Amino acid sequence: MAEILIGEDDADVRKWLAIALETEGFTVRTAADGAATLEEAKTTRPDLLILDVMMPKMSGLEVCKAIRAFDRTLPILMLTARNKDEDLIAGLGAGADDYVTKPFALNVLLARIAALLRRTDAAECRGDANLGSFRLDAQKMAIVFANGQETLLSAREYELLRLLADHRGKVLRRDDILNRIWGLTFYGNTRTLDQHIALLRRKLGTCADCIETVRNVGYRLK
Repeated sequence: MAEILIGEDDADVRKWLAIALETEGFTVRTAADGAATLEEAKTTRPDLLILDVMMPKMSGLEVCKAIRAFDRTLPILMLTARNKDEDLIAGLGAGADDYVTKPFALNVLLARIAALLRRTDAAECRGDANLGSFRLDAQKMAIVFANGQETLLSAREYELLRLLADHRGKVLRRDDILNRIWGLTFYGNTRTLDQHIALLRRKLGTCADCIETVRNVGYRLK
């Protein structure tokens, strides 16, 4: 079973999460501050990191950025009591793959963990995708522009852009994208997807308009 590292400064929350995840069969390690979480991540290389945003010594955002400097594939799920768009964008911009807003139900957290841990051989073997003005490099998880410039993507950003690329020209519904990438059925608020699209457009730069918003439906890669 997968090994999960929990970085959480609240002792009660940390203990509850550890017991709940161990009951589900996961191996769990914990850390009580940002610096300890970063050191534990470096030495143990867990399969997934649950990271609280507000922690002493180093914030969750600082820890996330530091980890992405040496590991771009570790799934990182951030816990936050803040639910404003700018806070969510900050977490994704730091390199997090997903986030859960406190308070949360355990079954929701478990579903998000399962989705993040899901990695298929088919996805790894699809190879590069040539999209004219840029190419998706599967091995590097990067956008490679026609001039040779590379922009690295997080694992989640790569999966999302690759899904759009594999269905280019076709409108993908929001719920379908969320189900295929996050493995969850969302009702109402779809900010998780919207913020990832915003980050992808930022990284695409002059190619940003290739991702088209189809009002009240979803997205399409033109």
